Amino acid sequence: MKYRQLGASGLRVSTLALGTMGFGATGWATVVGNIDIDDARRQIGMARDAGVNLVDTADMYSSGASEEVLGHALGDARKDMLIATKVRLPMGEGPNDAGLSRYHVIRSVEASLRRLRTDHIDLYQAHGWDGHTPLEETLGAFDDLVRSGKVRYIGVSNYTGWQLMKACRLAGERRLAPIVSQQIYYSVHDRDAEVDLLPAACDQGVGTLIWSPLAGGLLTGKYRRDHETPAGSRFLGDWDQPPVKDQERFYDIIEVLVEVAQRHDRPPAQIALAYAIAKPAVTSLIVGARSTQQLEQTLAATDVQLSADDLAALDAVSAYHLPYPHWHQAMHNTDRLSPADLTLLESHFGG
Repeated sequence: MKYRQLGASGLRVSTLALGTMGFGATGWATVVGNIDIDDARRQIGMARDAGVNLVDTADMYSSGASEEVLGHALGDARKDMLIATKVRLPMGEGPNDAGLSRYHVIRSVEASLRRLRTDHIDLYQAHGWDGHTPLEETLGAFDDLVRSGKVRYIGVSNYTGWQLMKACRLAGERRLAPIVSQQIYYSVHDRDAEVDLLPAACDQGVGTLIWSPLAGGLLTGKYRRDHETPAGSRFLGDWDQPPVKDQERFYDIIEVLVEVAQRHDRPPAQIALAYAIAKPAVTSLIVGARSTQQLEQTLAATDVQLSADDLAALDAVSAYHLPYPHWHQAMHNTDRLSPADLTLLESHFGG
């Protein structure tokens, strides 16, 4: 297992992190599994043995059940594992049971600490943007939690580029706890994050944690053009996180993914993970599993070393049209490029 600095912080995290949406899953979360305490212990043990030191959850996963199962299952492993959780989405029907107000943030962290059976959260993340709450209020509450010792580091998730930049700027101006990470969706299937989010992270010294690097299971290789989908699998049109906007492009990506996988004698899923790990500004991939067998295969992705030709082939088949003003800058501003600019352009054009 390799470790990378989480943004400009001194914290080092493993390139794979254990996702726990399936822990104690109910309702919509059962799509990623329904893992009880015993299975959670086994997954945590496997992840720790492989060198994973970060486990990610959220208060709203199964209305707190994920945090509760994680808290029970960690036991003595807590001393070796960093816990990341999130706040923002609804935890009840009341008018203050969602959002990033000081009231909801403080109330939510206390509830998360109880469910997780710990005295501190290593990475506390805003689970999404709250346009109704002044950013000063949210960041002030986060800063108070860091100063009190209940939280070690602050991150955001699912922000746009301008929202991330605004949060970083305000935290710096007010000398509040800095934003050390963003958690976003990114994969070879959908590289939208390269346009603004990854360059912004590079520029601001923000680490990037990737959720659903296998696109919710799309990149496992079982969905292929002119192949029968295994019984019980979802259809492509059923995906909304992430959506499949162009089925033919998706099938083209899968075919190249399978070709690269065959050259390495590896499952396509491991190639998809290795691709994302190799990308600039990516710190860690959050991976979950329905079973210990699936987790064992996923953890083995850290052993895969893709060649320059492998990466170039996957880049080419998953290429996208640059939106304005990026295509204009690529045409006229290449004489003065910063490292953040290159995060986009090198990935898009292959250097």
